[in-house]
Amino acid sequence: MRILLTGHKGQLGRALLARLEVDHIIRGIDLPEEDITDRDAMVTLVRAFEPELIINSAAMTHVDGCARDPELAYRVNGMGVQNLALSAAAIGAEMMQISTNEVFDGAAQAPYDEWAERQPINAYGRSKLAGEWYVQNLLTRFYVVRTAWLYAAEGKNFPHRILELAAERDRLQVVTDEVSNPTYVPDLVEALVKLIDTHAYGNYHLVNEGGASRFDFARALVGDSTTVEPITSAAFNRESTPPPYAPLANTAAAALNIRLRPWKEAVDAFIAEAGTRI
Repeated sequence: MRILLTGHKGQLGRALLARLEVDHIIRGIDLPEEDITDRDAMVTLVRAFEPELIINSAAMTHVDGCARDPELAYRVNGMGVQNLALSAAAIGAEMMQISTNEVFDGAAQAPYDEWAERQPINAYGRSKLAGEWYVQNLLTRFYVVRTAWLYAAEGKNFPHRILELAAERDRLQVVTDEVSNPTYVPDLVEALVKLIDTHAYGNYHLVNEGGASRFDFARALVGDSTTVEPITSAAFNRESTPPPYAPLANTAAAALNIRLRPWKEAVDAFIAEAGTRI
């Protein structure tokens, strides 16, 4: 298959590129050379490469940055996706859009399934919802894949920051009232590859199984070597407001026998790959 992958320099994009180039003809694009917000450039690029599938892992993911500049967030996460969807439609290509648990408001009492009502409460979530809307309304052959709290051995992410702080301090404070699914990038990549092979289009939630708070996540990362104290998000003055309870339920992909392992097992695999546990 010929695949165009956007955002190939990010932690998910790098892993996808390495995995997909084994079996497919794949081209990765990213800033500054290619910009998904440039519609003419995207149309020209897609027509020249003629992909059978476009995977969009490019996004403005800095949630506080999105709160500071919601117009930019919408331009990248909304209009940029529109450009890709229109380009895919023009040549009859499939599209996979990587989305987020933050399209939900976090007020649920149970994990969100794929057809739950989307009511984002921050600029990042609203911009990602716009991207979902364009894919779902401009295309018929698409996958919208929502995931959460991505981390990998490379790149900047929550586990790396926690491990850095644990190396410097004997005691950490981490919030207990933000809950979702820590998701290990290598596990997500394998699930995405399996999903692509099904051609079963639709909306999917792909996360490591089980919900966890940021506090739970940090405790699993540092083990018994560092004291982790529970606090609430009220102790932080943040520009963005994350959904407080937004774990995702993998219902649709599980029906295709696509599942990710429990999140604590994935954390152990991350520690082994990263080569350290403080």
